[in-house]
Amino acid sequence: MRSLPLPLALTARLLPVAVLAAAGWALAADPFTAAPTAQHDPAPDRPATSAPAPSASAAAGKTYTASPAPCAGLPVASIKSLVPGAKTAGQEIASTDKSLRRTCSWNALKDFDYRWLDVSYEIKDSDASARKAYDDRVADKSGGGPVPGLGDSAYSVVNLTTEDKQQTREGVVIAQVSNALVVVTYNGSDFESKKAPGTDEINKGAIKAAKDAVNTLKNGRKA
Repeated sequence: MRSLPLPLALTARLLPVAVLAAAGWALAADPFTAAPTAQHDPAPDRPATSAPAPSASAAAGKTYTASPAPCAGLPVASIKSLVPGAKTAGQEIASTDKSLRRTCSWNALKDFDYRWLDVSYEIKDSDASARKAYDDRVADKSGGGPVPGLGDSAYSVVNLTTEDKQQTREGVVIAQVSNALVVVTYNGSDFESKKAPGTDEINKGAIKAAKDAVNTLKNGRKA
């Protein structure tokens, strides 16, 4: 296999995830810099395998008091499908407070095809606080649209960027579930053709991962 020069941003993503903890979270938080394009075609639900514990203090208005283990948020079959060649255990990104926010990343370069997936859980003080955070993020990501039937509210958007003639297409799905937010970032590139996967593929993949992650959250089993 011949080696290919990689754009700086994508080269950084191929370094060990432990070194990229801050960068990995930045991608999930605000990955877009180019004009967006979007399609909305929700993928079918998939069963989840593990989940966080719902709050015992429902009277306090918090359905969830702690973030689940994010690397247990997706079934192994989903990880293999979305990120071929990745270690299914994933890599959890460092967090200052794991009870409030946890993120897991999977990435792999198989032949010339590269995929990166982040799944994040954020726990807010109340449903109203989660809704405000959701609305603020959606307002920053124009060009997308709602995802029906996912959590209390959900939104997906897809963008194409080009660096050093290498295309990368990235999708983000944001879902509110009571006082929790689930945020999924999914992207890909082909280093041989320098083209990106299609909008539909990335959008469906991000929605699939978000559905799995939300199902895990709602299952109510401690991960």
